[in-house]
Amino acid sequence: LAGGIILGVALWLRHDSQTTNILYLQLGDKQAPNTFYVGIYILIAVGAVMMFVGFLGCYGAIQESQCLLGTFFTCLVILFACEVAAGIWGFVNKDQIAKDVKQFYDQAFQQALVAESETNNARAVVKTFHETLDCCGPDNALQPFSPLWREDLCPKKDSLQKINWKSSSCHKKIDELFSGKLYLIGIAAIVVAVIMIFEMILSMVLCCGIRNSSVY
Repeated sequence: LAGGIILGVALWLRHDSQTTNILYLQLGDKQAPNTFYVGIYILIAVGAVMMFVGFLGCYGAIQESQCLLGTFFTCLVILFACEVAAGIWGFVNKDQIAKDVKQFYDQAFQQALVAESETNNARAVVKTFHETLDCCGPDNALQPFSPLWREDLCPKKDSLQKINWKSSSCHKKIDELFSGKLYLIGIAAIVVAVIMIFEMILSMVLCCGIRNSSVY
């Protein structure tokens, strides 16, 4: 059940419309940075393996097999070590993920201002960012300037919403998007780790109980 829950959360994060709309973009020959998906794929793998390992442990408990329970414990230790490693990697790279996406957006934004839309897809990339995140321009574009590019690249706003353009920085929206998603991944990883610790303890208790009972 825990493996199924983790797998479901990971698949939901993987197919979330906001992240997929952004991370599948391509600017010329350059692909949008998709380092974020590394953590998602790890969660998917952990969830799928947990389901299989859970079945192995359940079957071993029913059969009172020390071999199966020992294998179950070993698999849990390996999964736990992989999860700890993935958690450390995610903590180290949590700021870099948003930074890479912001750099990709800035590059597309600069090209959209100077390149012809017929020969470059930068405008389409920027518009996708703006429509997906409901934002308008990077931080350094929020100073007084000619509003012509806003009319062309930003989502259509009514007169009341135009007043709030200054608070709609795409850099801020990108930070909010990935910090929220990484927060969910972190919660899922902690839940899995706690469940794994209890599983390892209980499997060893059960294995030792079976071994002691066989003596009599």
